[in-house]
Amino acid sequence: MVKCTVRVPATTANLGPGFDSVGCAFTLYNTLTFTLCGDGLSFCKCNEKYANEDNLAFIGFKDVYTYLGKTVPCVNISFDEISVPVSRGLGSSAALIVAGAVAANHFLENALSKEEILKICNKIEGHPDNLSPAIYGGLTASLTEDAVPYSISYNIHPSLKFVALVPDFELLTSVARSVLPKEVAFKEAVFNSSHLAVLLKALEEGNKKLISIALNDKLHQPYRRGLINGYDKAEELALSLGAVSFCLSGAGPTCLCITDNDDFADSMQKALKENNLNWQVLSLPVDNEGAKII
Repeated sequence: MVKCTVRVPATTANLGPGFDSVGCAFTLYNTLTFTLCGDGLSFCKCNEKYANEDNLAFIGFKDVYTYLGKTVPCVNISFDEISVPVSRGLGSSAALIVAGAVAANHFLENALSKEEILKICNKIEGHPDNLSPAIYGGLTASLTEDAVPYSISYNIHPSLKFVALVPDFELLTSVARSVLPKEVAFKEAVFNSSHLAVLLKALEEGNKKLISIALNDKLHQPYRRGLINGYDKAEELALSLGAVSFCLSGAGPTCLCITDNDDFADSMQKALKENNLNWQVLSLPVDNEGAKII
């Protein structure tokens, strides 16, 4: 049997003013093993609800073969370790799609570049802000022009630490998108574009004052925060404990803090518990490798 194991990082997206464009990869992983076999499509350690042809890992796998005009082989997909929480704003869908695409490309002797893998995955996911850091690692900014995604990488200052606050409930992306306005005021668009330009440089330099200002957003967070029970209290606690900034991760409900305090995560977990918020606190170093065969 021919097999490979793929590790894909969790990702945040919609970082501050970077709606549908800026994302970052973290050292929290999904690990899947793909085994070519003669038994059709099968799954191991996968919820029965998702053990079918609509499984995102299989779709990513299948679409690479289709893109190259190859026959899709029989495959067993084993969900060895799934650490990225589902429907929490940490790129669980992107991680599965990318895992399938990277595995297929490996079996096809790496016929595709990362740019081509991003293109294939983007057709499935619909936007590249989670996909790009999942593939490349690190902090990325992406756009789609004429149905083709483009991505560029940025550095993050080593003094900065990311801490995720993961609620004990899901928030479907479709629900989070449903509350967004169809149009925004011109001044709000200008607000976001100017803040994003400053944010990317501030993250590179580790400029905490500018990060705290530039991470503000007017396109999606004002509309989505109301969907997250406990958001206001969590934000108040985080800022009082020394977080440089506080924002949504993806479409939520996970919230992301940036800090330079080594003790922040422990202090935040204690404060959340004292305020009856059953949220998990995760210290998430940046992953700079992206998806890889292990």
